[in-house]
Amino acid sequence: MILTTLLILLVLLVLSIPVAATLIVLGLFLDEVFSPFPLSRAMGDVIWSASDSFLLIAIPLFILLGEILVRTGIAKGTYRALESWLSWLPGGLLHANIGTATLFSATSGSSVATAATIGTVALPQGKAMNYDAKLFTGSIAAGGTLGIMIPPSINLIVYGFLTETSIPKLFAAGLVPGLLLALLFMVGTALLCMWRPSLGGPSSSHSWSVRLSGLRHLLPVLILFGVVVGSIYAGWATPTEAASLGVIGALLIAAFMRKLSFSIIVEALDGTMRTTGMIMLIIIASYFLNFVLASTGVTRELTGFLESAGLGPYATLMLVIALYIVLGFFIETLSLMVITIPIVAPIIIGMGFDPVWFGILLILLIEMALITPPVGLNLYVVQGVRQGGSFNDVMLGAMPYVGFMFVMAILLILFPALAMFLPNLLS
Repeated sequence: MILTTLLILLVLLVLSIPVAATLIVLGLFLDEVFSPFPLSRAMGDVIWSASDSFLLIAIPLFILLGEILVRTGIAKGTYRALESWLSWLPGGLLHANIGTATLFSATSGSSVATAATIGTVALPQGKAMNYDAKLFTGSIAAGGTLGIMIPPSINLIVYGFLTETSIPKLFAAGLVPGLLLALLFMVGTALLCMWRPSLGGPSSSHSWSVRLSGLRHLLPVLILFGVVVGSIYAGWATPTEAASLGVIGALLIAAFMRKLSFSIIVEALDGTMRTTGMIMLIIIASYFLNFVLASTGVTRELTGFLESAGLGPYATLMLVIALYIVLGFFIETLSLMVITIPIVAPIIIGMGFDPVWFGILLILLIEMALITPPVGLNLYVVQGVRQGGSFNDVMLGAMPYVGFMFVMAILLILFPALAMFLPNLLS
């Protein structure tokens, strides 16, 4: 039954059927073939229970926050400021790509929004300065993945919702690993460009007056990060309330900078509704599929398989990591999360691993899936923004960053305190 389910899922995805429709169709097929009861009659109740949560309101609010930053051009000023501080390093603008992605991740909560924004700002400049297309586009795609690790993160909200884990603790746990991963990206990029200077581009140095004057462009992002994440850590707001404060803050900052208009608000709301609709359809469809999988015994079979393998906790963890790496080649990341978490998380947590720590490790594996072909979403986003050139350049350029993520995963397993230090302070 497990093999049949996986094969049908892969076939439907290969046929380019929308993800939400794929999950519903798979659930209905399994219901018809393997269930003695008409599970489809419970679809209404399952869909309602999946969407009737105050926590999920945070998703469209964080998306709207990112949309406002994109539409008002605040990210462009951030990129120029970080370019003046970081472009002297080996690799030049590659570090500005990663640094801007890190800061933008602290407000957007979305890897796709981060990659699209940085790509729009950085690619024309990289082309004008004759940077190698491979590593330049790869750094943008990899930097975008930080959007789901550094809080606030939509994917961490989804994980917390599915596993009933504290969102504030997950946000706290993602901060240090997210910043450390960004540092790994920058150090690795510098070493690569020192080894082969042709992979990067010309380094440039700016005067201190230019650097200091550019700091004002960092203030909007830092203020929003303080409002959103600070209000959660201080206990003044829930993640949903903090997201609404972030939206209000973004609107006020855009208005103060005279970059807000009615057309920008309409475009931001339109983009928010499109993205939110996609995410929510996937979530409710996956809830129905998980209900069918549990009712038909697929979940029980998979759990029994893992438990009967006779593996210890860390061997089982390695097996789960390998499973996510393989599935990440073929399944879109949000779908991968909502399909597997209800099955995998109870097994891993039952073996003594902390649910907050496992959530951060899982997000790291999801980040890896965002830049591994053939379904790596950030690769397609960067190629789409690029509007020309070979897609192979983006894929090849992202591969070194996959290696840096492996290093980060090893560090998380060897030193769990990297993720657990801040959450333990909140306890």
